[in-house]
Order: sequence, then structure tokens, then C-alpha cells
Amino acid sequence: MNVLKNALNILKKPGGVVLTIVAVLCIVLAVLSYRLVSASPEQATAIVTPTRQPTPTRPTPTPKIKASPTPAPLILPVEDRSKVLGIAGDPAVNYTGIPWVRLSYPTCGWGNLRGNVLKNTIQTYHHKGIRVLFSICQSNDNSLFDTAKFDDVAQAYPDAVQCGNEQMKQDSSVSFLYVPPARFAKFYDLCETSIHKVRTATPVILGSLDPHVAAADYQLLVNQVSYLDQMQTAMNTSVHPGGNWNWRNQIIGLIDSWHNGWAGANNLSDLFDFWSQQFQIDKGQLGNHMWVIEGTGCFKGCGINVDSPYELAASHILTLITDVQTVEQLKVPFFYFSGKDFFDQGVQWPIGILDMQNHPKPIRQDLNMGDRKLVMRCGSKSATVVDQLQLLSRLYGGCALPSDYLNTLTS
Repeated sequence: MNVLKNALNILKKPGGVVLTIVAVLCIVLAVLSYRLVSASPEQATAIVTPTRQPTPTRPTPTPKIKASPTPAPLILPVEDRSKVLGIAGDPAVNYTGIPWVRLSYPTCGWGNLRGNVLKNTIQTYHHKGIRVLFSICQSNDNSLFDTAKFDDVAQAYPDAVQCGNEQMKQDSSVSFLYVPPARFAKFYDLCETSIHKVRTATPVILGSLDPHVAAADYQLLVNQVSYLDQMQTAMNTSVHPGGNWNWRNQIIGLIDSWHNGWAGANNLSDLFDFWSQQFQIDKGQLGNHMWVIEGTGCFKGCGINVDSPYELAASHILTLITDVQTVEQLKVPFFYFSGKDFFDQGVQWPIGILDMQNHPKPIRQDLNMGDRKLVMRCGSKSATVVDQLQLLSRLYGGCALPSDYLNTLTS
């Protein structure tokens, strides 16, 4: 109350009026100053942290996964006939130093070489530089003309194909082998056509001739010629009417099973004499028309004493040597039979170069390893061989036997 009275008293004085006016002006200026400050751009604009608009992101394109192209099969060039030297093989066995192997389709009674297994097997051989003769055996039922097996083999790119095996054999114990000439003509035509559709350069062998002894079985050899003549007639009348197919323009498979080299025998050479006459060619040209798809020694029913380990061993190794020498002289393709010993119809066949456990056999298989050695000349070098696989591979490689090899092997 006293404060109010004091204020009124001051206003009543002249100085009080001035003071009042000054106070009012200060208040007014303060209000105006506040408004100006509050209205300044810096204060009027809200302080907002600018938000950068995100750059539109383009979706990362999903990379296109290019399917790995199926690698082209390795196809080895056709080899000169003088170098076609092989063995009846087995994919599970490594026949070191042998440049060709003969394998077969399941129609021959064993194995699983079809489809991708067949393709992969042949490719494995090719990448090792080894070539393959592949046999397709015939049947005596309606499947004889099923072309699926031919196409399957063709697409695996073997280096040569044998269409049929012992198709002329008339034996009650293996009656399924024989096929009449007219039916075999159609079988062979379908087989050859399928193979050459994929690769025309692939040699195709016309079955194989049942093994005979040139002198004693002369008439049986003549019968084989007659079979081929009948086949030719069927080919040009029913298979390709009006055609001019001639079996003498084909490659015939030959099987020889005799104790060549034993007691001076050489049935293989005698068979070459006979067939060169039938082909009407010089013997030196026979390799263009005949492949020995099985060359082996005979040990039963041919004069060899099966109870004598010595005769079995000596005749066996002499046959191997004599056969290779004979074919190399005439440049006829040759496949030794067999790669290893086997049992058949309860009989052990000791005609392989490996035993039944795939182990190398001594050169004289009735003796221990190393009891007989042959020092062979291979160009400017020499090589000592003690087992049959080594011997065969060295012979195939052109190595020469020592001059006393006959005495070494038979003593």
C-alpha cells in the first residue's frame, strides 16, 4: 500500500512524469525488439537437418549362369593298319605298353559297357592314347535288328567296330551264335550304317570267321567263302535290291587258335595264304581286308600234351611270338587273345599273358619269374624282359628278339 502511495507521489512531481514516460518508452522498445528478433529469418525458419533423398537403386541383374558346354569327345585319328596291335582287354586291367584293346558290348555275354559307361570308358582310353576295337555280338532272336545298340556304340566313338562274332559257327553247344547269311547281311548293314552315320572313317569289321586249320579243314574254309557269297546275294537282292555290295571290299575278322611256332607250325600264315587267294589280292595287301581279332595258342585237341606244364608253357609263348612276327611282316592288324587266363566250362585256359588274378606271368609260365630272360634290341637300346606282358609290348614296339630266343624258351 505504501509502495503505491509512493508511486503516485512521484508521478505528481515534474521529474516523475519524465521518468514515467521514459519507463513506458523502454517497455515499448523492449516489446518491439522482442518481436523483431522473434521474426528474424534465422529464428523463423525451423532448424531441420536436411534429409538426403536416397538415390534410386537399380536392381542388380542376376548373373546368367552359362551351362558348361559338354566337352567334345576326344577322337583319335585313324591309325595306319601296321600299327593296329592289341589285346582282348578289360577296363579294370592296365596292359602297359599295348596300344589297342578289344572290348565288347553286353550282347557278347558280359560286362556293362553301354551308355555313359561305354562313352566314359572309351574316353579314358583315348586320353591315355590307347585305341579301342569294339565288338557287337549278334543274337538269334528279334533283337538282332534292334539298332539301339549300334547307335549307342557309334556315339561312343570307338576306333574300330566289329559287327558280329563267329556268326558262321554251327556248334550245338553254342547254337545261339549261328545266323543264316541273309539275316546276318541285314544285321551287318544296320550296324555299319549306324557307325558310319556318326563317323565315316571308323573301320567296320564284318563279323569273324570260325577258327579252322588251313590244311585239315580246307572244306570248312570253302564253306566260309560260300557263306559270304550267300550274304552278298542277300545284300544285293533283299537288303539293297539292285545293289553291288561285295564282301571282298569289306574287312573280315579272323580267329586263329593253333600252336603256331610249336614243331614248326604256322597256321596263321597258311590262313593268310588261303584268304589272300579268296580276296584275289597279293598277300601283302591282306591287311586292308582282314583283321585278326583273336590270335591265340591251342592246348587241347591239337596235339599238345595238356598234362605237361612244359609243353603248355613252351607252345603258348612260341605262339605269341610267331603270331606277332607273322602279322608284323604282312602289316595285318592283330589282337592277342587273351589278356588273362580264365575258366570256361570247367576248364582252365592258360592262354593269357596275365594270370587270373591279373598278375604278370613269367615268360615260361611253368617256371618262376626271372628264370627265363630275353634281352631285346629296341633301336640303339636294349631291354630285358621277364614276363609275357613286357614281351608282347616290346614285340609290338618293334624290338628284336635275341638270336638264341628259341633255345632260351624251350630249354
